[in-house]
Formats: sequence, C-alpha cells, structure tokens
Amino acid sequence: MSGGLLALLDDVVALTKLAAATLDDAAGQAAQAGTKAAGVVIDDAAVTPRYVVGLAADRELPIVAKIAWGSLKNKIVFLLPAALLLSAFAPWALTPILMLGGLYLAFEGYEKVHELMTGHDAAADDTVTAAAIDPMTLENQKVNGAIRTDLVLSAEIMAISLASITEPDLFTKAIVLAAVAAMVTAGVYGAVALIVKADDVGVYLAQRGGAISAAVGRALVHGMPPFLKALSLVGTVAMLWVGGGILIHGLNEFGISGPEHILHVVSEAVASAVPGIGGALAWLTTALGSAVVGLVAGWLTALAVLPLLGLFKKAS
Repeated sequence: MSGGLLALLDDVVALTKLAAATLDDAAGQAAQAGTKAAGVVIDDAAVTPRYVVGLAADRELPIVAKIAWGSLKNKIVFLLPAALLLSAFAPWALTPILMLGGLYLAFEGYEKVHELMTGHDAAADDTVTAAAIDPMTLENQKVNGAIRTDLVLSAEIMAISLASITEPDLFTKAIVLAAVAAMVTAGVYGAVALIVKADDVGVYLAQRGGAISAAVGRALVHGMPPFLKALSLVGTVAMLWVGGGILIHGLNEFGISGPEHILHVVSEAVASAVPGIGGALAWLTTALGSAVVGLVAGWLTALAVLPLLGLFKKAS
C-alpha cells in the first residue's frame, strides 16, 4: 500500500515538474512572440486614442475599457481557436494569410501618408460629424469601429505569434496565444488609458499649484498634442514597417528571396561601416527598407482597391 502511495506521489511530482516546465517554456515563447509582434502592438496603441476624440472626458476611460474587452474577446473567442485550427489542419495557409494582413497594414499606412501629404484630416471629419449625433449613439459607433479595427490588428498579432511558436503541441500553443492575448491587451489599453487621461492629470497638477507639480502639469497639458501627433506618425511607420516586413518574409517563403537578400546585404554593410552602433543602424536600415516596401505595396493596393470601392458605393 505504501509502495503504491509512493509511486503515486512520484507520478504527481513528475507531472508537476512537467507542467512547470511547460508553463515556463510557454512563458518564454509568449515573451518572444509578443516581441515579434511589437510593431503591430505599437500601431494598435497609436491608433486607438483617436476613437475617444470628440467625446466627453468622463466617458474616455469607460470607452477604452469597452474597446479593451472587445479586443480580448476578439483574441480569445474568435482568433485563438481559428489559429489553433489553422495550425492543426492548414499550416500551409499561415503565410498567405499573414501576407494578406501585411498588405492591409501597408494599405492603411499608405492612406495615412497620403492624408498627411494632401492635408486631409480624417479625424477632423469625424469630429465634425460627431456634433450631429446623439452621444450614446456616437459612443457605440466609436467602440464598434475600434473593435473592428482591432480585429484586423489582433489577427496579425496572433498570426505572427503563432508563426513564432516552436512547440508542436496544441496545448502549449493555446497557452502561449492566450498569454500573448492577455499581455498585449493589458499593455496596449493600459497605455491608451494613460495617454487619453494625461491631459486631465496635467490640468489637475497645474491647478493644484506648487513649483514642481504645476510645472509638470503645464508640461503635460502643452506636451500631449505634439506627443499624440508623434505617436500617430510612429503608428504609421509601424504599419508600413510591419506590413512590408511580412510581405518580404512571405515572398521569401515562396522562393522570391531578392528583396530579403538585398535588405540583408545593405543592413550588414551599414553594420560593418559603423562598428559602435552598427547593430542598431542595421535594424533601422531593415525597418526603413521594409517601410519603403510597405509604402509601395500600399500604393499599388490603393490603385487597385479604391476604384473598386468607388464603383461599389455608386452601385449601392
């Protein structure tokens, strides 16, 4: 009897060690996967604050919370099972799906660059339109629009994460994807909440008085508008960089290795030319090269898609 109990305890200890090793491996892979999806995460954080423009200050955090909850549901309820099914039954489809997502990001990035160059401000148009809509209806429209945009970005995050997981079993993949979903959602929307309330904090500190707090408050109030503009620019570059990088890597998977080879050669040349900061400059060269590819791909997509959208609007 005691021998059976000891054997059972040995089995429990072995299973516990196995579970701990699995969780430890999953945590490491989740961190690696989240890092590889960083470009899309930056873009997600850069895009979201515009959905609270034109709304009452006391509704900003509830709206961010609604979008965050919708984002988490996107990842866990819809995208995680789809990713696991894809991994189990059609792993060959991952690269084409990633490339379609990369093309979408490139198209979105190109549109933002086009708006910047032509002086057209879509956010200003949204603010003008918002004045004629009931506040609750407007809030629901903003939340739904943000969740739809998040679905595309979240799909890219989950697909990139899935592609970076080395463990073959579905259990580990599910843990890694769920961890990435939770970490990314908490990180992105926690940062968004801080960003959208920073000016309110600045006003509070400025009104509170005191040499340091008042100065910090005024700096926040005056600094947030240019910061948001810079964040929007970072988001645009991230869209083009990530989209272009996905397309370059996808082409290489299909045997078209020229673009990736050229970027590699150029980045290596830059790294060897400046030894001290060569690694950073090599990364920057690769990112900028990917962004250029993304910009060209987005332009070509716009040439093909925008006339079709115009015809569709006329027909409807």
